[in-house]
Amino acid sequence: MAAVEVKNLVKHYGSIEAVKGVSFTIDKGEIFGLIGPNGAGKTTVLRIIATLLQITSGAAKILDYDVEKQPNEIRRFISYLPEDAGAYKTLTGKAYLQFIANFFDVKKTQEMVQKGIEIADLDERINDKVDTYSKGMKRRLLVGRTLMTNPKLAILDEPTSGLDVVNAQEVRRIIKNTAKQGAAVLLSSHNMLEVEYLCDRISLIAEGKIVEEGKPDALMKKYDANNIEEVFTKVVQ
Repeated sequence: MAAVEVKNLVKHYGSIEAVKGVSFTIDKGEIFGLIGPNGAGKTTVLRIIATLLQITSGAAKILDYDVEKQPNEIRRFISYLPEDAGAYKTLTGKAYLQFIANFFDVKKTQEMVQKGIEIADLDERINDKVDTYSKGMKRRLLVGRTLMTNPKLAILDEPTSGLDVVNAQEVRRIIKNTAKQGAAVLLSSHNMLEVEYLCDRISLIAEGKIVEEGKPDALMKKYDANNIEEVFTKVVQ
């Protein structure tokens, strides 16, 4: 059983067809990249899988649970980090993690919070209010919030946005470890070097359709490219 199975997914916004028959699967323990230019439909696909948008037609399943019919069950074991995510500014970082943890297993609340603190790695600043944080600090807090729940599927949209090189490397290490522990990861990023490093497989999406899919090394060989950025340019443009 695949962790994620998407079949002929279509999404309309009024007369606009944002997603046009997208299909892919993600295995347990796999980091899968959904990559494309702005407006390609990738964020719409991520939001559908995160149970935040209704499907026009087609189907999506997570661990054999139907996204349309069983969203409440799915929300118990997935975690979603949007590109534009925010945190409650009047709470401290620690209080914010505590607030989120309370929506999950109450017996593991403190364990989750501690893991979130370790991932965020904000030292004593975890006790300061979120509105005093830099963009990078907020992003680290949000990555901690997303992964502290030990999700079976982590949906990450631009996970290292706003982070410096050192912190971005640490977040990538955490994402790798999350997959090694058996979770599936659905990742979207404009950083092609990040995609190449992290992803076991990628799908390139353009104008609402999957235009290529495969392992990074295989795609680089197929398109005689030195890196995934070159593949992206050759396929999408």
